[in-house]
Amino acid sequence: MKRILITGALGQIGSELTMKLRETYGSDNVIATDIRKNDSEAAQSGPFETLDVTDLNKMGDIAKKYKVDTIMHLAALLSATAEAKPVLAWNLNMGGLMNALETARELNAQFFTPSSIGAFGPSTPKDSTPQDTIMRPTTMYGVNKVAGELLGDYYYHKFGVDTRGLRFPGLISHVALPGGGTTDYAVEIYYEAIKNGRYTSYIDKGTYMDMMYMPDALNAIIDLMEADPCRLKHRNSFNVTAMSFDPEEIADEIRKHIPAFELTYHVDPVRQRIADSWPNSIDAIAAEEEWGFKFEYDLARMTEDMINKLTNKLSFNKTKTSGFQ
Repeated sequence: MKRILITGALGQIGSELTMKLRETYGSDNVIATDIRKNDSEAAQSGPFETLDVTDLNKMGDIAKKYKVDTIMHLAALLSATAEAKPVLAWNLNMGGLMNALETARELNAQFFTPSSIGAFGPSTPKDSTPQDTIMRPTTMYGVNKVAGELLGDYYYHKFGVDTRGLRFPGLISHVALPGGGTTDYAVEIYYEAIKNGRYTSYIDKGTYMDMMYMPDALNAIIDLMEADPCRLKHRNSFNVTAMSFDPEEIADEIRKHIPAFELTYHVDPVRQRIADSWPNSIDAIAAEEEWGFKFEYDLARMTEDMINKLTNKLSFNKTKTSGFQ
């Protein structure tokens, strides 16, 4: 990777991946794009272009302008939002992906797009879900992800595009706010624990889902993209995970730092139905064997880091808002 174009660069993954890639490959070599610009560090710290990913011509023009050799396509509607707006989700998620793949094909660029545990469905084995298994999702987001994985394989076999992807679990971050995903409770719970000492979960107790801390997710993307292609038997997409827990377990870990923390429940039937269709835990052995996947953060280490980072962040924002220096 030398010149990298990122779509959806101001989203949950993109806002942190952009900065990680600029630190690694140089700010001028990472071109961030999103449908609108904001004042975030990802938008301001290097090249930025406004891009609607459904506009193939503009995407191609930007890629050629910067002579990119790698495209990381992150722009998408997430699971809960996609279920509320399925037609929009199909048009954006699949139309944008096709445009990005076509751009990569034209430029002979390396290509990455994330998949998700949402690609699995109720008939998928629930525990230690294998890399290759039944994939019959019952959500629009899941349908998009399965189709996206197949398209990545198609462009590799048909056109020789170096497509790669990761099947991410829920991603937890102290930088970007949740963006309409089913696993967002695992981010919100930390904010509310620090601000209010309590949280009402829309996901029911006993609901296990795989999760990963964002630093591990970013490292996994870079490690996969730098991996020797001769070792890759799978491409789109590798199971990766770091931990699996239910709301009670994350609450217990938070209480080690905030003893009075209270967890209650008001279950959202839509997001609960989505969560129930996903695995309890997944098997990442293919990623470990083919390109050396590993993670550093388990639930305990992640919780300590989240609470420390968010406490500083929220204290800074409160001071800034109040007008004190």
